[in-house]
Amino acid sequence: MVIAEDVEKILSYGEICDHCLGRFFGKLSHGLSNDERGKALRIAHCLHENIPYAPPGPCWICGDIFSRVGEWADRVIEATEGIEYGSFIIGTRVPPVIAESEEIIWSDLSLSHAEPLKSEMNREVGKAVARKWGKVADPKQPDIVAILNLAEDCVEIQIRSLFIYGRYRKLERGIPQTHWFCRACQGKGCEKCNYTGKQYQDSVEELIGRPIIRLFSAGNAILHGSGREDIDARMVGTGRPFVMEVVAPRIRTADLALVQHEINQAAAGRVEVTLERWSTHKEVEIIKSTKGYKKYRILVEIDGLYSPDELQSAIQSLKGAKVNQRTPIRVAHRRADRVRERRVLDISVVGKDSGRVILEITGEAGLYIKELVSGDQGRTEPSLSGLLGRSARVCSLDVVEVQGYEEGE
Repeated sequence: MVIAEDVEKILSYGEICDHCLGRFFGKLSHGLSNDERGKALRIAHCLHENIPYAPPGPCWICGDIFSRVGEWADRVIEATEGIEYGSFIIGTRVPPVIAESEEIIWSDLSLSHAEPLKSEMNREVGKAVARKWGKVADPKQPDIVAILNLAEDCVEIQIRSLFIYGRYRKLERGIPQTHWFCRACQGKGCEKCNYTGKQYQDSVEELIGRPIIRLFSAGNAILHGSGREDIDARMVGTGRPFVMEVVAPRIRTADLALVQHEINQAAAGRVEVTLERWSTHKEVEIIKSTKGYKKYRILVEIDGLYSPDELQSAIQSLKGAKVNQRTPIRVAHRRADRVRERRVLDISVVGKDSGRVILEITGEAGLYIKELVSGDQGRTEPSLSGLLGRSARVCSLDVVEVQGYEEGE
């Protein structure tokens, strides 16, 4: 009886289509479309009131948008032409006037069992696209999202990113990990950057990303690394774990062995990658938050004369030591000024080169190696320089191992 009263009140607002009438009771039964539900409610109302049945006129709520479901499906298919995808989901941007019209009735009649227009539009257009195009609707992991912009009468396509897990080796010094905007113009282009907008002409991200953008016909490629090495450091040995995000790829399938070959050929002598598998956005969060150990090989110059025993004594004092490091002077302009405690897991002398010492150091993530050697004007304690009682500095630094999160679990 309550439903009959609600139907009568809804119909008193003006002409309403069966879709919209059925949606106001959409959560009360299963096995019927809103169109079928609305028509049944209209017929029941006519029988109850003993009045002749008549099809509804133009709907004051939706403007008969559901009569264009097939047209919207065709427009989705047309908008995705040239995009490789297997699964999709439909989204709808509802004009404020339609949303407000729905909410008037919801509020006036205190309806708690209604379904929003956008939910039905998403479902009905999605079924039509699947039927016409043979694609699969997947609300959890769609390859694309097609947004029906009802107000502007257009379809907007959002392509889900692809993710690739691998390791990179940076073989050339002087290359940053990611794109840097020119400090002078902040990317706008000026004389200092030769109007490129870049502080450095290349980065690991770009050297890996350019072939990926081409192969996947993508909008961009973003490197998410497990930490980063200094610009003047090489990343050798086992390489640094990373996930490459392939943004808006119009091609989704590729042989990773071929992708790896194309990258290594294009970046030969500068960067080298091993692409291990496809990845996910969740893994980006994991890899960026993982704090594994890192192993370095460094060439150290020490001022003045010292004995092997003095050096060995200093090395032994640093092995296993907890080191307090105030934010280094060289990065203080971009990082918070605070003291961090990090541990030296291992340190040893592995050779000499032209009077300089080659050290291998394994430290916790976040240990500043250059400052561990130099002392950074007393901001790092203990340090090799402080223990020797003479100035010491890193001449060159190579990262030889970065613990991946799989190894740290």
